[in-house]
Amino acid sequence: MLVLWIRTFQLGVKSLMLHPLRSLLTVLGIFIGVASVIWLLAIGEGISRKAQEQIESLGATNIIIRSIKPPSEQIQSSGLLLQYGITRADYERLVSTIPTITRAVRIRELRQRFSYGGRMVDGRLVGCTPEYKDIVRLEMDRGRFIEDTDLEDLKNYCVLAAGTAERLFPFEDPIGKVIRIEEQYYVVVGVCKPKMPSAGIGGSFAAQDFSSDVYIPITTLWWRIGDVIFTRRAGSLEAEQVELSQITLQVDKTENVISTADVVKATLARYHPTEDYGVTVPLELLEQARITRMMFMIFMGLIAGISLVVGGIGIMNIMLATVTERTREIGIRRALGAKRRDIIRQFLVETVVLSTLGGITGILVGFTCPLLSEAIMSAIQILMPRVYDSLPEIVRTMRPVIVPSSVPLAFGIAVAVGVIFGLYPARRAANMDPIEALRHE
Repeated sequence: MLVLWIRTFQLGVKSLMLHPLRSLLTVLGIFIGVASVIWLLAIGEGISRKAQEQIESLGATNIIIRSIKPPSEQIQSSGLLLQYGITRADYERLVSTIPTITRAVRIRELRQRFSYGGRMVDGRLVGCTPEYKDIVRLEMDRGRFIEDTDLEDLKNYCVLAAGTAERLFPFEDPIGKVIRIEEQYYVVVGVCKPKMPSAGIGGSFAAQDFSSDVYIPITTLWWRIGDVIFTRRAGSLEAEQVELSQITLQVDKTENVISTADVVKATLARYHPTEDYGVTVPLELLEQARITRMMFMIFMGLIAGISLVVGGIGIMNIMLATVTERTREIGIRRALGAKRRDIIRQFLVETVVLSTLGGITGILVGFTCPLLSEAIMSAIQILMPRVYDSLPEIVRTMRPVIVPSSVPLAFGIAVAVGVIFGLYPARRAANMDPIEALRHE
């Protein structure tokens, strides 16, 4: 039996080699289908992992509360003063009444201008506590971060983000130097390592760029700058009062995050008649991202599967043409004693050989997806820098990840497609009348 299959395989390969270009084009259809399955699933997995990394970076046990400016008509106003957002009283209330909260970090952010020696940088001034470094996963390059004693003594100390340090001190070591923020002077005690921007996640958590930050003790910010910020718009002076830009709460256990978030929302709703805040729960977003990933992968797989079906139709078309061309050959083999199953076996072997070759080459090319993607992004960055800069951060930093299950899946579907779409031409060849086949010209 094994000898029979080997002989059939040899005959099938020999028949395919009689028309090399046609066989190559047929293999190409399966190759494109298999490579598409691996590539699309790899790209989908890469995007999904990048999105999940963004969410996980916020902390699975964290609850993030952000101040949001509501429409002007809904803001509490006292003359020219517009008051909105979360307050220090909210912070004290949440910390003292919810026992599952193990840590709470207060943050106040302002847009400010920083200057040193004639150089000026517009960026974000962040009043924070020492815990902020761990919450956003900052790493120190030189010096140190804000310490508890800096908060207690209202020190005019600051820590620079990598981008701010590079622009203000292109040729000097910033440590120990004094920079100016508005009318105040601050001593640089540390410089952070570069940190990638975070994407906008959830309805209230906007994208954050850490490259132009300056970090100071939050108590110093309250003492030196205060809560009220004056801005001039359309010729009139407007004052906005925001006590806290963000509170990050850390919960003791992952299973308590959702219930704690519900209590936080209920507590804030009681003291905020207008929705001037937003609550982001990374754990909820992470679960949603995982569900979205499954749907996305299925959708991408279906799209890639269409390519394999098209390749299968190509196999059927070629094999039907082959049956017509080899009608006389089929008649001779039947006259010499070949049975229907022998004819079916020969034509199925030919289709399986075509689909297997296409599957193997598709897998080999599919593994080049990460390298090719990186090469394409590098080419865009060099040749079209504006287009590259306009791309979303998740696209620029995403790297395709080969899904291990996609390789056997794509190969198995390719072989199955070859068998399914090759079965009809094989049966048609086997059911030919030997006498009519011998008469065929």
